[in-house]
Amino acid sequence: MASAAIKWMLLDHAAERPVQVGDVVSVEAGGMPIFRVVGLAGTKAWLDDEMGRVRRLTSLESFRWRGAGAA
Repeated sequence: MASAAIKWMLLDHAAERPVQVGDVVSVEAGGMPIFRVVGLAGTKAWLDDEMGRVRRLTSLESFRWRGAGAA
């Protein structure tokens, strides 16, 4: 995932589904690290790191940015 090729938009935490499977999220727009959403579990999301080596289930609260059309 090249962060320069991703258009970032604010993550809407008030939305019923703030992210979809395939979206990329980051704490900083264009910042690192960038994670890909690979699954949803209630108010949490399964995220893979850029290399796809680490998968974690985490709240999206600390993430502020979502890649627009980056699926």
